[in-house]
Amino acid sequence: MGEIAIIGGGPSGAVCGAELARAGHSVNIYDENLAWEKPCGGGLTYKATEHFPFLLDNPHPKKLIRDVEIISAENQRAKLDLSHPIVIYSRRVLNGFLLDRAREAGCGVHHRRVQTIDISAEKPRYSLDGEWQQADFVVVASGARNQILPGTRPLSADELEMTQGYFVPQTAEKIIIKFLPHFEGYIWSFPRADHISLGICGSMSAHTSNELRTHLYAFVEEAKFSTENAKFYSHVLPSPQERTLSCRPVIGKNWAMCGDAAAWVDPLTGEGLFYAMRSGEILGQSIAEGRPELYPQRVRASFSLELEFAARIVRRFYRGSFLGCSVTTRMVQFLQRNAVFRQLMSDLFCGTQDYSSLKNRVLGHLGGTLSQFVSSVLNIEPPARKLRPTAPAGD
Repeated sequence: MGEIAIIGGGPSGAVCGAELARAGHSVNIYDENLAWEKPCGGGLTYKATEHFPFLLDNPHPKKLIRDVEIISAENQRAKLDLSHPIVIYSRRVLNGFLLDRAREAGCGVHHRRVQTIDISAEKPRYSLDGEWQQADFVVVASGARNQILPGTRPLSADELEMTQGYFVPQTAEKIIIKFLPHFEGYIWSFPRADHISLGICGSMSAHTSNELRTHLYAFVEEAKFSTENAKFYSHVLPSPQERTLSCRPVIGKNWAMCGDAAAWVDPLTGEGLFYAMRSGEILGQSIAEGRPELYPQRVRASFSLELEFAARIVRRFYRGSFLGCSVTTRMVQFLQRNAVFRQLMSDLFCGTQDYSSLKNRVLGHLGGTLSQFVSSVLNIEPPARKLRPTAPAGD
C-alpha cells in the first residue's frame, strides 16, 4: 500500500483520491480552500454525466438547463434547445460532494496548505505549513497557476484566461453566452440552484483587467441584472496552446499533474470540469495499476486530441471573419436561419458531438455557404462548390 499525497481538493484531486483509496492506497488530500465557490459557469455536459452517472443521481441541489441564448457582438440573438441538459452545480456544492465521495472511499481530507514540493530525493517530500512530510507519490491538482513543483514549466500569459464576475442572488432558466467585438473570450450567465454565475473570460495576453470589467459592466446594465448584494470575484483559468497539450510534461518520477494544473481545459469553450474529473480518474487508475507512465497516453486516447484540435482553431473562431463579418456574428446568423446547423451547434454545446467527427458531419449534411463557413473555421477543405458572394439575408 502506497502513501499518496494529493495537493488540491478540487474535482480532479477528489476523483483521483477516491480511485486510489478504493484500490487500497493511503491517500491524503490537502487544500487551503477545499469546497469554495469557484468563479466559472459550473456546467457539466452530457459526456460528463454519461461517464459519471452519480453527477445526476444524487440529492444535491443542481439545475438542469436545456435553453441557451447566444448573442452576437451586434446583439443578434439565436436560441438552442439542447437534447441533453447542461447540469449546473454551485462549485461549492460540487466540490463538497466530490470530497465527501473521496472521504467515503478512505481519503484523509485536510484544510491545510502545501507550500512546496521536493522531488530531488528517492521519494518526494512536501512542505506542509513549514514541516516536511514524505510520500511515495505526489499528485499536483492545485490549479492553473501551480508553481510548487520544481522543474515544471508554468503556463505563460498567452495560455491563461482571466475571469471576472458576480454571484448574483437570483435564479434563471437559461444559459446566456454573449460575444464581443475583437475579443478572445465571452460573457456568460449560468443559472445555478440558488444564484446566477455571471462573468466574463478573456485571454490574459490580449485583454486587460479593466477591459474585462468595462465589458461586463456594460452587459450587466444592458441585460438589467441587479448586482445588489452580489459577490464580485476574479480568477485565472488555463487556456492551453496546442504545443502545451501535446508536449508539456505532466508526469515524472513519483509525481504527476492533473486537472487545471495539467492544463486539461478546452481552450475554445473553457470547459474544464469533465476533463478535470476524467484526468483525475485516469491518473488514479494508472497509479493503482502500478503503471503511472501510461497516464499521458491514456489521456491522449481519451480526450487530449480533442483539446489540441480546439487549440488549433480557437483564434480563428474568435478573431476570424467570413464574408466580411466576424465568425461569431456569422455563426449567430446561421443559427437563426438553419435548423440543421442549429442542431449541430446544440450537439456541440451539450457534449454529444465531438470535434474529431465534426468534419464528416459538416461535409455530409451542410451544403453551400454553411459548409464553406464551418470548413473555414475548422480549417478543412470543403467539397468544390461555388461560394455565394453575398451575406445571409437580414444583414
